Amino acid sequence: MMRRLRGRWIIPAFLMVVALSGGVVGAADKTKVDEATSRVERGAKQIGQGELGPGFKEFFIGIGYTIVEGAKFTGVTIGEFFKKAFG
Repeated sequence: MMRRLRGRWIIPAFLMVVALSGGVVGAADKTKVDEATSRVERGAKQIGQGELGPGFKEFFIGIGYTIVEGAKFTGVTIGEFFKKAFG
């Protein structure tokens, strides 16, 4: 019972971390991060509806894309920060 309840908080917590980490600088294009995050959400909804195979596939592909695009976005925003601060 406790394990089931804990599992329901993992996806929203992950999405909250992704959303808050990209919200500092809005100048960079974060549409790719948003698209990857929506893939995670679609996969989670499919899993919740009982479609385990396609749901897990979409979920984990979305997580991978979110990590990659989030890293790219973070690099761009950090670069913009240092250009503004020291440029």
